[in-house]
Amino acid sequence: MLRITLKTLTLGVALALGGLAHAADPILIKFSHVVAQDTPKGKAAEYFKKLAEERTKGAVKVEVYPNSQLYKDKEEVEALQLGAVQMLAPSLAKFGPLGVKEFEVFDLPYILPNRDVLRRVTDGPVGRGLLDKLETKGIKGLAYWDNGFKIMSANKPIHLPADMKGLKVRIQSSKVLDKQMRELGAIPQVMAFSEVYQALQTGVVDGTENPPSNMYTQKMHEVQKDATVTRHGYLGYAVIVNKKFWDDLPADIRTTLEGAMKDATKYANDIAEKENADALEAIKASGKTTVYTPTDAELKQWRDALLPVHAEVASRVGKDLIDAFYKEAAAAGAPIK
Repeated sequence: MLRITLKTLTLGVALALGGLAHAADPILIKFSHVVAQDTPKGKAAEYFKKLAEERTKGAVKVEVYPNSQLYKDKEEVEALQLGAVQMLAPSLAKFGPLGVKEFEVFDLPYILPNRDVLRRVTDGPVGRGLLDKLETKGIKGLAYWDNGFKIMSANKPIHLPADMKGLKVRIQSSKVLDKQMRELGAIPQVMAFSEVYQALQTGVVDGTENPPSNMYTQKMHEVQKDATVTRHGYLGYAVIVNKKFWDDLPADIRTTLEGAMKDATKYANDIAEKENADALEAIKASGKTTVYTPTDAELKQWRDALLPVHAEVASRVGKDLIDAFYKEAAAAGAPIK
């Protein structure tokens, strides 16, 4: 005679329910971003989708929405906080207006001399500490993804800082970037990324700053006559999720997604430099934009013109934080001052 104890029955029900949990509708992650699919961020988002779905064996489904399909860049963080989307990769400048103004340290001109210093910051305690500050906003920071170092563009040659005087230049919403442009005598204009091409085309703004991959994939080079490889600033992203959504995930799913994000992050940051180099060559080959590479003496003029911004905004982003960046740069053999 078959005897089924309460313990056996309970175990059987638990196993059945566990199986049903993974057999039910997949957990949906809407991953929204504002740039093109063929940028470093766009490719990395697709790679994360692939890894997440494969490694969870379909228990997670990731829907990627590039090019502001769901939200403009001014709206996307609020949408994540409200739970309308689960995952974003906004630029680091987005967190200043959100109240975490320390992230604007990444906007400081020449604060990151090279990729070695960048990795020391984002992969170390300084970068982790900044991500942790987002939790009070209902946001969990998972990783930093590179885009690249920025170039200046306009409809006239801009070989020296003085050439920026009087130009209306599009920037992201950032007090630091505002100060940077005013230091050059330019007139900063805050606008959504999705609106920049038309604004350049119609003359609403005269120029902008972007990594080459953004400039090329958004076809800005078609409406800008000149660009200068200043590498004056860094554009990067923080991959973030709705904190409640993340915390409520089954532990095994969350661990698997963390592994997928780690590998997608390595992929994103490995391809960023090449993608930007290729985009710069494509801009040159188009014949629509003249690309100028400053001499060492000219680059020194750009640095000398912009480094005073560090002291001018220290009270906003935190002198100790700026000093922490300086310390990482010095340790990497690339002192800022």
